[in-house]
Order: sequence, then C-alpha cells, then structure tokens
Amino acid sequence: MSCWAVVPAAGVGKRMQADKPKQYLPLAGKTVIEQTLQRLLDADVFSAVVVAISKQDPYWPELAVSADNRVITAPGGKERADSVLSGLSALSAMAAEDDWVFVHDAARPCITSVDILALLKQCQDHPVGGILALSSHDTLKLADDGEICETVDRSRIWRALTPQMFRYGMLKQALTEHQGDLAITDEASALELSGFKPALVEGRSDNIKITRPEDLALAEFYREQQCLE
Repeated sequence: MSCWAVVPAAGVGKRMQADKPKQYLPLAGKTVIEQTLQRLLDADVFSAVVVAISKQDPYWPELAVSADNRVITAPGGKERADSVLSGLSALSAMAAEDDWVFVHDAARPCITSVDILALLKQCQDHPVGGILALSSHDTLKLADDGEICETVDRSRIWRALTPQMFRYGMLKQALTEHQGDLAITDEASALELSGFKPALVEGRSDNIKITRPEDLALAEFYREQQCLE
C-alpha cells in the first residue's frame, strides 16, 4: 500500500490582491508553493506528489521543484475539486484502489511532518480515512441578516484543515459522482455526500492557509518558531 499526495494549485487567490497567484508569492526566500512542497517531500511518506497547475500558468515551469522526479504536474481545473480529480487521474497508472491519497492546499506552507504522520497513523486502519482539523474554542453565533439567531454548540464544531487522507478509489469515485456540485468545498464533503463518515484528527493551529496579505508574515513567523522546536 502506497501513499500519494495531490496539491491543487490552479487558483488565483483574489483576496491576496497581488500581481500573481498567492502560491507564487515570496516566503522565506522561496515561493509559498515551494515551501509547501518541500514540507510534503520532507515527510518522506509519499511515492509521488502531484501538483495540478493551470494551463496558462507561466510561473510553475520556472521553479526547480517542477523538475523534481518526485513531482508530477497535472492540468488544473476550474474548481478545486476539478483539480484534485485531475491529479487523481494522473496517478491512474500508478496508484492502487486502496492506496492512500493526501490532498493538501498549496497555500498551507506550515504543515509539519508530525501532523502528516499523525494523520497517517490514526487513519490507516479507518475504512474511509480522515482529515486534520481544529476544534473550536470560540463562542459561535448563527446569524440571519446581520442579527444573531442562536448560539451554536461549539463542542460539535471543527475547522477543516489539510491534508485530507482518503483511499484513492473511494475519493476518485466520490469526486466523479458529485462533479460540479458547489457543496464540494473540500474532499471530505465529497465523501460525506456519498454517505461516508471521515475521521477527525486534531491538527496544529499553526497549519494556516495563506488567504490575505497579513497571512504571509504570520506564516513566516510560524515557520521560524517550528524550526526552534
């Protein structure tokens, strides 16, 4: 049984208000996506890492990591789920139905080997797989038209992170069945729509996703702190 990684990286990151997609913004001497991929490769558990890139992307071929023999390039799609499905298709000649696939955001460069290995250890015997997630510590409100309707039971609320780890065949089938469904915002939601119940694995709070300009400085700080551990 092998483990593979798929990184959807065809987005443009409009909220960053930058002149290029956020995965190509500088972070600690490299680009965000280079830092992310290095963390995945350093975990030393993946037979290959597939990166789904937009066909009009001029930046990816210029990065040294694009020529790494452990990295496979696949065409990106319009939506995240389309890119993930394309990445899975690129593995069709190599991955077995029961192999594990870890899907990870290109804009999460603070992922640690500890979290990757914890996810693998806790979910390797699970029939479906699971995701890294954070339990909510804040009081949560349900709103309607700017007014509070009720306070939500936070003990049942988790924030989904990545990687998300599922069987190759099961994930590919779920994404194919629900292709085009706007309810598919991550891989777990596709499995949920197919009637499965993925596991939750508590992850680190510093596994942030770069979404806004201020996140770059925060990611650099977290990475520096991780190096001191």
